[in-house]
Amino acid sequence: MKKIIYILIGFTLITSCEKELDINRDPDAIAPSQLALNVELPASITGIAGAQGAPYALIGGFWSQYWTQSNAANQYRLLDNYNLGTTDGIQSGAWNAMYDGLLDVRNVKNNAAAAENWNYYLIATVLEAYGSQLLTDFYGAIPYSQANDQEFLQPIFDSGPDVYDLMIADLDDALSRNLNASNGLVPGADDLVFGGDMSNWVKFANTLKLKIYLRQTEARPGVASAGISAMINSGTQFLDTDAALTGFTDAPNLSNPLFESDRRQLNVGTNLRASTTMYSFLDTNGDERLSEFYGAGNPLNQGDFNNTEIDPTSISVVNLSPTTPVYFISWEESLFLQAEAMVRYNGGSGAEDLYNAAVQESFNKWGIDGSTYVNGGVYDYAGGSMEAQIEDIITQKWVASFPGNGAEAFFEWHRTGYPNTSSVAQDDVAYVPGEIVYSIEGTTGGVFPQRIEYPNTELSRNSNAPELESITSPIWWNQ
Repeated sequence: MKKIIYILIGFTLITSCEKELDINRDPDAIAPSQLALNVELPASITGIAGAQGAPYALIGGFWSQYWTQSNAANQYRLLDNYNLGTTDGIQSGAWNAMYDGLLDVRNVKNNAAAAENWNYYLIATVLEAYGSQLLTDFYGAIPYSQANDQEFLQPIFDSGPDVYDLMIADLDDALSRNLNASNGLVPGADDLVFGGDMSNWVKFANTLKLKIYLRQTEARPGVASAGISAMINSGTQFLDTDAALTGFTDAPNLSNPLFESDRRQLNVGTNLRASTTMYSFLDTNGDERLSEFYGAGNPLNQGDFNNTEIDPTSISVVNLSPTTPVYFISWEESLFLQAEAMVRYNGGSGAEDLYNAAVQESFNKWGIDGSTYVNGGVYDYAGGSMEAQIEDIITQKWVASFPGNGAEAFFEWHRTGYPNTSSVAQDDVAYVPGEIVYSIEGTTGGVFPQRIEYPNTELSRNSNAPELESITSPIWWNQ
């Protein structure tokens, strides 16, 4: 894998490639239209991975209650107590990092279209939709149709439903191109995800479409049903491998972005502590992933970072590895998506097998045999009502998304209601292990965060920015 540089300024994460990728150059020296596709593509991939894999992974992990802020530090208190505002560094850093990555992605897409290089065109379109889906699901309306276009210095904000429709249209357009008639360069080592295997990029595009349709099951059921049914009936192929950036090593600037930003660059290894929410679920079910997720000790109740009566050394620290890949869509996520689609739109046919395979693949990631947990085990597929089956699927997807894809678990919790939400505090004997709780130090009056507010840098510079909505205002697909 090409070397990746992570620069943390406050909370601002910027990703780029070293000089060997020829990206860090005088912008006046070469026009964007002249950048070679195989030179800019690695920067595109690492840019999206850096934004998704560090700041958004961090936020998602707090709000999906994988971890909570240590009571011996204060680095992430604003995340844990839902007080993330418009001027916080992690907020503006995440937004800027993702749009910086999308700038490269869209330039690759434009140059590929001009050259009729449909291989690179498909890759760039998938990355564009992937990054944009994360943005719109966190913020709602975002710049999409005019984003990263020098003709629009103040791009309009397309509504959430419009962004969804545009992403589907763009993916369909890229999938309709004849890859066998692609001109020019052929992706190879510069494709840091699949090494130039275009069949996997087609499956990635299809799986991303499936995710986009499923996210609309409550808000636009007709759109979701029509889109997914068409995919099922046509025998669409979905990811049967990980769409991921791999090859990280345990060295400065070369490791997993979440590890790099939280552990190495902050020089603090104990900020993130095991949340009682996830810890209790794994512990109660005798799940061997517990010792992979967390170190020795006890969990801390979500948001209990002001509790000075608990010895910090007795609280379990979250395990993060410098070599963990950044998963755009993992194999198990693909299987869970397919399982839910079959439950909702195909009478449940094949859903149990897909669910079992997904759970076992999640265990495989940690070198554990998960076969005893399904087919009569503690994670036996519920069957029965559609709702019971969806609860099983989404709950296990929540676990499988640890550590870097908590954002997806957060979105799915709001869409489906799973994991369930607790009506009591975690120190109450009636607390059910694994249920989401409101943070002890929450600042939003008992209402969970629903979105990230736009950064002040965007609000102050773009006259087309919409009126600011509260962090507790639901995203459109959750209304």
